[in-house]
Amino acid sequence: MALGGGSFITQNKELPGAYINFVSAASASAQLSDRGIVTMPLELDWGEEGTIFEITGEDFQKNSQKLLGYAYDSEKLKGLRDLFMGAKTMYAYRLNGGGEKASNAYASAKYSGVRGNDLKIVIQANADVENAFDVATYLGTVKVDSQTVTEAAALSDNDYVVFKKDASLEETAATPLTGGTNKAVDGTAHQAYLDLIEAYSYNTMGVVTEDDVTKKLYIAFNKRLRDEMGIKFQLVLHRAQADYMGVINVANETSDSGWSAASLVYWVTGAEAGCAVNKSCQNKKYDGEFSVDTNFTQNRLKQAVKNGEFILHNVNADIRVLEDINSMVTTTDDCGAVFKDNQTIRVIDQLGNDDAVLFNTKYLGVVPNNASGRVSLWSDLVKIRQQLQDLGAIENFSDSDVAVVQGDTKKSVIVTGSITVVNAMGKLYMTVTVG
Repeated sequence: MALGGGSFITQNKELPGAYINFVSAASASAQLSDRGIVTMPLELDWGEEGTIFEITGEDFQKNSQKLLGYAYDSEKLKGLRDLFMGAKTMYAYRLNGGGEKASNAYASAKYSGVRGNDLKIVIQANADVENAFDVATYLGTVKVDSQTVTEAAALSDNDYVVFKKDASLEETAATPLTGGTNKAVDGTAHQAYLDLIEAYSYNTMGVVTEDDVTKKLYIAFNKRLRDEMGIKFQLVLHRAQADYMGVINVANETSDSGWSAASLVYWVTGAEAGCAVNKSCQNKKYDGEFSVDTNFTQNRLKQAVKNGEFILHNVNADIRVLEDINSMVTTTDDCGAVFKDNQTIRVIDQLGNDDAVLFNTKYLGVVPNNASGRVSLWSDLVKIRQQLQDLGAIENFSDSDVAVVQGDTKKSVIVTGSITVVNAMGKLYMTVTVG
């Protein structure tokens, strides 16, 4: 990131940027950005390598085969179907890219990976054109491309293969591509993903892993970006007691053959990203495809809440979210219990990201730091908060709750303010008097 960002203690920052603190109340064009954006590092049998690539929900439904190697309804894509139950857009990275590309005498697979071994080239003499061939590409039993040419040099590469233009064409019933492999995933692959994704903006990051060392890598990344760089997102992990508001600790295991026990992370990542800033995932029904273990006693559920675990439980045969909480357990005067609720984090992340984008794009290096410039900044900040109040995400806000004054230097501006977050109803205490 070229601009500075994150939290501050004193006004001593060297880089220009937006430095924003959120603390508990002592207990002691300004627009709200869209939600529904996720990022995940994935192990795939097919797809782009060495880069972050974007997939929308529509792309996933219509083009999953050419993008990911499998049809939308394939068992291989069950996790991503769960993810897109809530997500709108995914920034994906292929962790196991860089393996061998399948090939034969006529073509090489577009991408490395074992899915390339399911490609076949079928060549038949064309019935209408002398000395011409019909060259078809099959993925499994599905024809994905067909061309009529007189020589290999005339073949155009398609979504699945790169043709060898110097090949000699001759009739063949089906010549498979072979030798495709997935590269083994290691810490270097995860770090390569983190280096690339740092430049992107998203609401949640989900990592399906059971390895504690890998979890610690991602937790450290989340803390650094949130606290030092001002990039606000929540990280979804399985059984990661991070004690931190930025990390959601999913407790349930899944039991599907061939899938990680941490696979509920797909659904939670999408659900949390897609949850509106004025909503909660509490009591949300699991509508995904995995078999989720919900065999918990009442005492275990109580302990889960105390431990900062995001847990699903059984409610009259439905599987539902017990509490929409993150992994934060320890509270302080500046960081009270209200920050355990993911609904609170959605609101402050919305403010943190939108305020920073507003300042960095409209004001930084453009608007003079005089009275009228500070009034303009104040007006835009108030507008963002009024939109949140109109949505019911915060309450009791008035424009006097935001103050903008000049800082210690001619270039710095100090903004102070307060908000009261609205949380969804979670407990009912009722007394009924019977006459």
